[in-house]
Amino acid sequence: MNSVNQIKETVEEVLKLYPEKALKNRGKHITVKDESCEGCALKSNSKTVPGVMTARGCSYAGSKGVVFGPIKDMIHLSHGPVGCGFYSWSTRRNLADGTLGVNNFVPFQFTSDFQENDIVYGGDKKLERILREMVKLFPEAKGISIQSECPVGLIGDDIESVARRLSKELDLPVVPVRCEGFRGISQSLGHHIANDAIRDYVLGKGTREDVGPYDVSLIGDYNIGGDAWATKKILEEIGLKVKNVWTGDSNLEMLQTAHQVKLNLIHCYRSMNYIAKYMEDNYQIPWMEVNFFGPTKIKESLLKIADFFDETIRENAKKVIAKYEAQMAKVIETYRPRLEGKKVMLYVGGLRPRHIIGAYEDLGMEIIGTGYEFAHNDDYERTFEKLEDGTLIYDDASAYELEEFVKKLSPDLVGAGIKEKYVFEKMGVPFRQMHSWDYSGPYHGYEGFPIFARDMDMAINSPTWKLVESPWKGNAIKGVAAR
Repeated sequence: MNSVNQIKETVEEVLKLYPEKALKNRGKHITVKDESCEGCALKSNSKTVPGVMTARGCSYAGSKGVVFGPIKDMIHLSHGPVGCGFYSWSTRRNLADGTLGVNNFVPFQFTSDFQENDIVYGGDKKLERILREMVKLFPEAKGISIQSECPVGLIGDDIESVARRLSKELDLPVVPVRCEGFRGISQSLGHHIANDAIRDYVLGKGTREDVGPYDVSLIGDYNIGGDAWATKKILEEIGLKVKNVWTGDSNLEMLQTAHQVKLNLIHCYRSMNYIAKYMEDNYQIPWMEVNFFGPTKIKESLLKIADFFDETIRENAKKVIAKYEAQMAKVIETYRPRLEGKKVMLYVGGLRPRHIIGAYEDLGMEIIGTGYEFAHNDDYERTFEKLEDGTLIYDDASAYELEEFVKKLSPDLVGAGIKEKYVFEKMGVPFRQMHSWDYSGPYHGYEGFPIFARDMDMAINSPTWKLVESPWKGNAIKGVAAR
């Protein structure tokens, strides 16, 4: 890894292109981990510099796309013009069991398709008609959420009163969610708004009879590529009962009865810490953050969880860890020689810029840069301790900054989102889409680590890269001119 001073000089060189005001602003969002931890602070969760290309999403994306979307037996209505719903349709790969159109609506997209008339005269009457039509067409749906888009908030439509009336008329939970995209500065506020809507309209509205001493909730796992299934399998192997998942492959009843568990296990802290803290304050349910990426972190998490319960669970946890030890060692033996020393730069949202570090390190890979699209200060506090000195950390990085850092630091692999994927692949840089696993997965748990290792090896060591030449390189340009 380059020295701390070299990385700091690189940052200065990249940022000097900005005008003075933008330079001052962006400088606060980028730092380098150093020995004294003077670099262990940076500004986050603030408005993006106007005109700078950001990878952030909006509140609607955080609510509908992340929190509510995976709840499979509810219909989620994108209330507003068709674009927001259409462009967020099935982009998250939230896998769910069930019969389509009966008790699984995850692959569907419902929109109120606002037109000019609705903007001028209001859309409440149209919303009422749509809610009645939904129930008529899909009578097995257990509830409806109204995911409000920007125009609905701007014109002041009263979706709450419509939800109250129709909930009573249809005898069905109708949850109004004020997640208009203009609220807040990123999708992070959408997570918070969605948590609050579940708190106000869903949590505690039902009860279970089969309450036991080992009941837990898995919170902030959205079953991307089957992640929640892989995690649930391990937890149940050690003797726990996973009664609720928030919200991958979940249903309405799970959320209504989530106040009856003994422990909340948080995977994505950023998107779901709000509801976990609420349940701790109001239902006295403790919570802990867990990490199921890679055998080292799986082991740490299982032992930490087991310590909360009793000797039976502790012994079970040790047996499960031992059961998979040889299998994980075989994976590492196969892939570590091919990946040892390879440098990785990450830029993702939620939890992955810190949680997935351990899985890379299990394969001998080195994290030289990491950052979040929409993190808060406590996310970075949780991240710094996991990084080596000289690691570059960036918050809400612009497209320009990320490209320049990659050019100057020359990572062997970039892990980021779909917006970045084709840019870096065209630059000839191996890339993995770390929001939705590039149509692979799961990556969680003992089931997921072999897939993760295979995918990283496939990305870095593919012979394809020897055949790729970027169009801006000299020979390619000369070839085009000759033709």
